[in-house]
Amino acid sequence: MSPFLAEVVGTMLLIILGDGVVANVVLNRTRGHNSGWIVITTGWAFGVTVAVYAVGTFSGAHLNPAVTIGLASIGKFAWGLVPAYIAAQMLGAFLGAAIVWLAYLPHWKETPDPAAKLAVFCTGPAIRNPLSNVITEVIGTAVLVLGVLAVLTPKNLNPDYGWNVGLGPALVGVIVWAIGLSLGGPTGYAINPARDLGPRIAHAVLPIAGKGGSDWSYALWPA
Repeated sequence: MSPFLAEVVGTMLLIILGDGVVANVVLNRTRGHNSGWIVITTGWAFGVTVAVYAVGTFSGAHLNPAVTIGLASIGKFAWGLVPAYIAAQMLGAFLGAAIVWLAYLPHWKETPDPAAKLAVFCTGPAIRNPLSNVITEVIGTAVLVLGVLAVLTPKNLNPDYGWNVGLGPALVGVIVWAIGLSLGGPTGYAINPARDLGPRIAHAVLPIAGKGGSDWSYALWPA
């Protein structure tokens, strides 16, 4: 598998499981309806873990433009590969969102609230304040990137293996879980531009009954 395809597949898996758990919680007449924030944060954490295990050996499993740019900025990733990785992540996020839409196809019509439908695809703030929302997303994204770089050092893992095998992906999932539980309340913790923008585009173009607008006025802040 090429690194480009791996980033597409990995980000797609991330969104399938991440947006999928949100759909299970917020859409009407699902088995997980109203099961709450803990279920959502857990589903996203496990989604990250599965996605990293799936493609980590092929691309490094960035799955997030912030991770790609962060690694490039400290010399651990070639800047020339950054555009292709980000393009792959955006494509994977869009495809993952479309698959979630298909998986929950009967439930869109059963859910009258447009805000709930939009929440499946992208984040939105509990209190809309652009400056505060940006600060929250910066803190969450910084914790993610710094946490991954710190936790997944050779001293913390078996130096004979890469970070994307063994306990590495599980530890990344724990980081995401912790961010969601502790810092996700104000904005829904996008902490990943592809995770928010790709599915938001999917929400805009997919034929979802009664979906309402895609809240483009907020789309810049999670990015």
